Amino acid sequence: MPIGKIHSPFIIHNAPRQGRFSNEVSEIEIYAEFCGGLKGIESVSHLIVLYWCHLASRDVLQTKTPFGPEIQGVFACRSPSRPNPIAFCVAELLEVKGNRLTVKGLDAIDGSPLIDVKPYSSDLDSIPGACIGWFEKSKKEEE
Repeated sequence: MPIGKIHSPFIIHNAPRQGRFSNEVSEIEIYAEFCGGLKGIESVSHLIVLYWCHLASRDVLQTKTPFGPEIQGVFACRSPSRPNPIAFCVAELLEVKGNRLTVKGLDAIDGSPLIDVKPYSSDLDSIPGACIGWFEKSKKEEE
C-alpha cells in the first residue's frame, strides 16, 4: 500500500541512473493518514526512499546494463525492470513543510508510488568494501 507519491522532474527517459549523482530537487508527498509517522523527521539529513517503479516491466529476469555488453540477472544489478520493481534511493532531506518533504538526489520518475521512508545513517547503513563484482570489473576495463 503506498504511503505517498513522488513528484519529480523526471519522466522515464530522463531519470538519472543513480539519484546520488543528481542535483535535481523532488518532492515527496506523504498521504494524510500517514503524517503521524513524520514526527522528528526534520532532524534527519538523509532518507532511504523506497518506491514502486510503476512503469517498469515485471517479466524481465535478465538485462543488459549500461556498464558493458554482458547480460546480468536482475537480482545482480539495479535494473528497474524486475518481478517486484521496488526501488531504493538515498536522498538528502532539504525541507519539511507539513506532509511534503523536499529532497535532492532522488531518481524516481514523477508519479511513482512511495512505499516507505527511513532515516539513513552512515554508521548503520554503510558497509566499507561492499562491492558488485561484475561492476568493479567493468570499471577496471574502462581505465
